[in-house]
Amino acid sequence: MKPIRILQVVTIMNRGGLETMLMNYYRKIDRSKIQFDFIVHRTEKGHYDDEIVALGGKVFRMPKIRPGNYNLYFKQLDQFFGAHPEYQVVHSHINENSSFVLRAAKKAGVPCRIAHSHLSDLGLDLKLPFRVYARLAMKDNANHYFACSKQAGEWLFGKKITKSQQVKVLNNAVNVEEFQFNENIRKKVREELNAENKLVIGHIGRFNKQKNHEYLIDIFKAVQDKQPDSVLVLVGDGHLRQQIEKKVNDLKLYSHVHFLGVREDIANLMQGFDLFLFPSLFEGLPVVLVEAQAAGLNCVVSNTITNEADLTGRVEFLPLEEPPQQWANKILSLTYEHKDTSELLRKCGYDTGTMADWLTGYYTGRVIEKKQA
Repeated sequence: MKPIRILQVVTIMNRGGLETMLMNYYRKIDRSKIQFDFIVHRTEKGHYDDEIVALGGKVFRMPKIRPGNYNLYFKQLDQFFGAHPEYQVVHSHINENSSFVLRAAKKAGVPCRIAHSHLSDLGLDLKLPFRVYARLAMKDNANHYFACSKQAGEWLFGKKITKSQQVKVLNNAVNVEEFQFNENIRKKVREELNAENKLVIGHIGRFNKQKNHEYLIDIFKAVQDKQPDSVLVLVGDGHLRQQIEKKVNDLKLYSHVHFLGVREDIANLMQGFDLFLFPSLFEGLPVVLVEAQAAGLNCVVSNTITNEADLTGRVEFLPLEEPPQQWANKILSLTYEHKDTSELLRKCGYDTGTMADWLTGYYTGRVIEKKQA
């Protein structure tokens, strides 16, 4: 039998949280039963595109979703689903914009239409009226609801749908074994950073408003004032990177801050960290925070992140209203040893292997339901 092809809908398959989560599952699922294909909304190639093709998947490109471009976009969606009747399951990860994709899928007769929430907020911008409209239209177009946390489910789908038990929390699982502590890897990473005997604070995330790098640098400056032999490692890229580099220069911190860009060796880098810092303005349940806990790190994060994210008892939540000095005090009060958390994460359902089996069963179950109907 040919595998069931599942259409995953994303913005671009770069090394972000939800994209990494999807690839974690894709690598682990039984691809003789299930295959992933992807709709992306960028013309440029994503970091994971080559791997997707190597695993047997296809990548289809759509234009960016913009208010002035809706009519053309809707037409192209209709054309796509008309040309691809093979998809019985569409799983959309583009938050409120999922309602547009799932509306086209519904028109084409796709029986299983999954909307998946990965955030708990998007902030305010000029697109807010369109976002509100799209969220209100969600209930008419999706018939299955996923979220990375209860809070993320309530934000996108509303409390009524979430409380009715219609929303399934699909854990942002990771390959737990990959992150288990290795002293040799730690030594190598710290040598590369020239930080053998220093406090190494790590952060992984796109340079955008959500990740709150401005405040993160203020926190690190407060740490530096108290402990000069500390360094900050920033992994990722984005449109605000130059602005943050300028701030680091202005504060005369540049020799203490490493900008590593986009990296493939996240599990190894985390071996070299002593602590993970994550003062985001909003999140769903971030994959990178699960990875940091899988690496056995203590984590200091903003209290805008759901308490559901503390899977190991090693996450400290602080208000963003607190001065940077309070964050620095918390960071310097913690221990920096890497604790083996692998069994804890497996019991919580955050190991990819176990959850990939569940997801395979969910997809195949929906297709079987259609055949029996």
